Amino acid sequence: MKYLAAAAAPFLLASIASGQAAPTTLLATPSTVMILRSSLLKWFAFLLLLPLAASAQNVAPTGSIHTPDVDLAYWIYGKPTAETPVIAVNGGPGLSHIYMIQNDVWDRLAQGREVIFYDQRGTGKSKNVRAGALMDLSAEVADLEAVREHFGFAKVDLVGDSFGGFLSMAYAVAHPEHVHKLVLSDSAPPAMKDIVHLLPEVFPDIEEEDAELSKKLGNTDEAAQQELINHFRMIFYDEELLRRYLAGVKDLEYTPATGEAVGQAVSKVDMTAALPKFDFPVLVITGRYDMNVAPLTAWRMYKAIPGAKLAIFAKSGHLPSYEEPDKYVQVADTFLRAR
Repeated sequence: MKYLAAAAAPFLLASIASGQAAPTTLLATPSTVMILRSSLLKWFAFLLLLPLAASAQNVAPTGSIHTPDVDLAYWIYGKPTAETPVIAVNGGPGLSHIYMIQNDVWDRLAQGREVIFYDQRGTGKSKNVRAGALMDLSAEVADLEAVREHFGFAKVDLVGDSFGGFLSMAYAVAHPEHVHKLVLSDSAPPAMKDIVHLLPEVFPDIEEEDAELSKKLGNTDEAAQQELINHFRMIFYDEELLRRYLAGVKDLEYTPATGEAVGQAVSKVDMTAALPKFDFPVLVITGRYDMNVAPLTAWRMYKAIPGAKLAIFAKSGHLPSYEEPDKYVQVADTFLRAR
């Protein structure tokens, strides 16, 4: 787990396999929202949101795409329309797509277009992987191309979240002819070495907890899951929303071995020189208080891509789609619909 903590963990959104909400110890920024103690009305409203997350957790795959290496599970939201279809690419590496659908953002975005989610090889419902199959970026790009090809989409809009943004950029480099638009949502940079990652500076107390866990449990799955819970505690702006999220999510189906293998494989990749060649519309999204992939990372990509647009979410950490969902839907939908 030492490698994941140092290199892959910046892009991991925790797998809460136990379903337990860890205590939160967020360090305050000047604009940090104070926790509002539960009133009867607020608690009732909170309870109303839990069935949505619980139902998202249990949705069976729409189908599976068989490739020589893996059977890729996929989910379809919405129906085909005149709008370009969207393929949503989740973060990790090593996570399923479940963390992205813990509210109704994607139901709302799918009202005007078809949206496809899939679980990346070795994660979630896509664990039927051939022994010896590669776990590198080329394999991940090939899987994403297999999804596009399965549906017969001539062009797609890609929405890549966190590590999924890195994977989406890699796909755009390999298959620019199939990319209509690209959304990079709190994305990793085109070269992992260039990430601006501030968690150790902002959360030294939680980082110390991780060090103690590693010393106590060693390089084990148990340590990985507990460290990911700690990681999750550091990526929200609003503690109340963090509590709500952890109360609703049950299992993000994190697979440490997959995360480590993919993380190692992509650590030396550098796509920086390709960004100025992107000739399709690009939207770069960042949470103002994303200490996991700091806004400077988004800013640099925005400046490197000709004609790119930038949207900063003032009350978000690493997950603006959850912390500011109304704005996220409005910004993403407007960009995707623009001619």
